Amino acid sequence: MKTDGDPKIVSPSTIRKASRLGQFSGPTSGLALGKAQANLVILPHEAAFEFLVFCQRNPKPCPIIDVTDPGDPEPKQTAKGADIRTDLPLYRVYKKGQLVDEPSDILNYWRDDLVAFLIGCSFTFEHAMLSAGLPLRHHAESRNVPMYITNIQCTPSGRFSGPMVVSMRPMPAKKAVQAVEVTARYPRAHGAPIHWGDPTVIGVENLGKPNFGAPTPLTSQDVPM
Repeated sequence: MKTDGDPKIVSPSTIRKASRLGQFSGPTSGLALGKAQANLVILPHEAAFEFLVFCQRNPKPCPIIDVTDPGDPEPKQTAKGADIRTDLPLYRVYKKGQLVDEPSDILNYWRDDLVAFLIGCSFTFEHAMLSAGLPLRHHAESRNVPMYITNIQCTPSGRFSGPMVVSMRPMPAKKAVQAVEVTARYPRAHGAPIHWGDPTVIGVENLGKPNFGAPTPLTSQDVPM
């Protein structure tokens, strides 16, 4: 991916184009700082309303940024000209709850009844954290943020239910309150941490073994957030 400068300020359209052309397939943390990032969920139309209600009942883990019309791959409200079938670095395809494929595009899976949900992502507020002098160790180590399945149950809607998943960023204890204040300004990107301190309180027994992403080591001066 050619950035013509600092990759942290590369435009979202450049990242989407590079993904579409197969030139970029990594995590987007640290890219396009100052722009909103999103997670993508695609469902058949017959399940879309139940999922919409699930997001409405669980706005902390599932803040909605945009919803497409059935069969339309363009998120017109947030990224005009984008194509959700090709413009992500990588996709995960599930059937009956099982991961069956990780393609670079989903053109072969696309159907006229599919609805896409763009869900807010915590990568969005990382530029504000850096601007405030808050360290992001996963940036410094060029790795994805660690994510964990907690014991906090989401409010169900129809077929959709399950525990909340959280990301973790270690923070020097003296800067923890500042980190809460900065991230709280971004409710559509999950906002302030749901917990900080002892991770076992929310059911996370080993920070060194995340369920998703890559582990980020803590120092003796850090608290997990």
